[in-house]
Amino acid sequence: MNKDIYPKAYLYRRIVQAKLFIDKNFAGNIELNNIADEAYFSKYHFIRQFKKVYGKTPHQYLTTVRIEKAMQLLRADMPVSDVCFMVGFESLSSFSGLFKRTTGLSPSIYLVQQRKIKAQILNSPLKFVPGCFAEKKGWMKKKAISNKQ
Repeated sequence: MNKDIYPKAYLYRRIVQAKLFIDKNFAGNIELNNIADEAYFSKYHFIRQFKKVYGKTPHQYLTTVRIEKAMQLLRADMPVSDVCFMVGFESLSSFSGLFKRTTGLSPSIYLVQQRKIKAQILNSPLKFVPGCFAEKKGWMKKKAISNKQ
């Protein structure tokens, strides 16, 4: 079969369409067949093409999206159990294990860490503003640069 039947841009667009489907429906119970159907590919051909374009299998990408969204929700101070189900996991233990393997922290420790960061920001906000920006805004005195060697 000739590979050049369809232009590469057309095939790429189909893969991107499937990625956007994952981005939109990550919290639901989506299966590989649903995602492959979005791209109009067989599931095995779709997996190969998706990995070629994004460097991850569709399942790996879905997991990445879910974990990133979970981190965002935890930064918004949502309870771990709520976050687990909101991002599409069915089991708190599988979510916690995967979250820890991905981020190096359990979801509850990540949540506590984010709360501490928020408290630090409230106590001393200038520590979290780049010095050049703070100087430009007049929030800090400019430091004299020494030419001593």
